[in-house]
Amino acid sequence: MPRIKSAKKKMRQTETHTARNRSQRSELRSAVKRVRSAPTPADAAKAFENAESLLDRAGRKRLVHPNTAARQKSRLAKLKVAAKK
Repeated sequence: MPRIKSAKKKMRQTETHTARNRSQRSELRSAVKRVRSAPTPADAAKAFENAESLLDRAGRKRLVHPNTAARQKSRLAKLKVAAKK
């Protein structure tokens, strides 16, 4: 356990940040899965909008690497187009 005041504060901050990151990453993964498993093209389009927004934010906030976010958005967009055909 830390003894120094600043180390105690850093430990509290790390716990808070870890919990927030875990929650947001889980929400992101669920949104991507919803796009992939959408039963109809209309549902896929709606789910894609939500996932795209979450991916943009995650990349911007460095929750995931920005290139990873871009790659996932691209792959989901291809799935959305394929679902319309």
